[in-house]
Amino acid sequence: MSDSGRRARAVRAVQYLVGALALAWVVRQVEWERALSLLADVSAGTAVALVAVSAVGLVVSLYMWHVLLDSAAPTRFRDAVQTGLVVLFVNQLLPSRLSGRAVAPFVAHDRTGMPYAEAIAVSGVHTGLYAVLYGATALVGVAIGLGALPTALVLVLLLSTGLYLAAGTLVLLAGAHMRALNRVTGAIDAVARRVPVVGGRLGGLTEKIPEFTADSAAAFRALLSSPSAVAPYVAGYVVTVLVVPGVRIWLLFGSLGVSFEPLVALPLYLVAAYSVTLLPLTPGSIGVSEASATAVFVALGLPVEAVVPVVFLDRLLGSYLPALAGWYPSLRIDFSDLAANAPTGE
Repeated sequence: MSDSGRRARAVRAVQYLVGALALAWVVRQVEWERALSLLADVSAGTAVALVAVSAVGLVVSLYMWHVLLDSAAPTRFRDAVQTGLVVLFVNQLLPSRLSGRAVAPFVAHDRTGMPYAEAIAVSGVHTGLYAVLYGATALVGVAIGLGALPTALVLVLLLSTGLYLAAGTLVLLAGAHMRALNRVTGAIDAVARRVPVVGGRLGGLTEKIPEFTADSAAAFRALLSSPSAVAPYVAGYVVTVLVVPGVRIWLLFGSLGVSFEPLVALPLYLVAAYSVTLLPLTPGSIGVSEASATAVFVALGLPVEAVVPVVFLDRLLGSYLPALAGWYPSLRIDFSDLAANAPTGE
């Protein structure tokens, strides 16, 4: 075997080793015995409904990737699925959702073969639209919770919600008006770094904003102005972020004999509670998101003995298991090689 062949096999072995370690990290974060014991108490009909609803949510979230990728360049749904799954997996390894989205252009380029300019544009539109929509939805959830939620919790949720809106605005601004980005980024970075305890990490979030070149910015503007791309994406967001989690939580509470009124507010509270996933505190916000969601629902008067298992199962079905599905396709991507070959400059 040639030297180049041996080097290729060695690199591949290292990739699989790193992938195995990453998988082990994610798997260890889930309390599997607890999850199985909790699922054992759920009726068969409810369990089937939970799996079906969660599967719909995952497929629609991957469709959101496909509609943007396919609008930028003809893309097979299979390639879009692999792109979305890898990003989900990376999000569970690194602090803050922006970390996972930062590698999305490399993944999209590798899986679809589209030029980096289009891949960066797709990643930017996905990140910007999602962050703005999520931040606005979370803000509504915080607003309707005023008076019921503790002041300290409201402040934390407002911080994370504001970061979602700021991050989304930055990305959209970066794609549409590159020259104005540096001034806005500098101002937000200066304010973020003054936040106690996590200021340094918050300031570092601006470094995760996709770097747009002139070509990628042009592709970004074309994609963002396309109703055939944006409309299905927004519809997918409503299904995956509001409808599916809302139905899942409602089914879980119902299985424990707990009612929630008004039902329409349930997904809004959940989005607000999970907005802490943007704060760079723990990998994938593991533990932090569960704690914030538990605090929100307990403050709303629900019994903690019901809230804790419901939130845990919701995170398991909606975040951890879908992320694990992205482990295998992630093994086929050499991120160091992709980063080394990414274009720079304007």
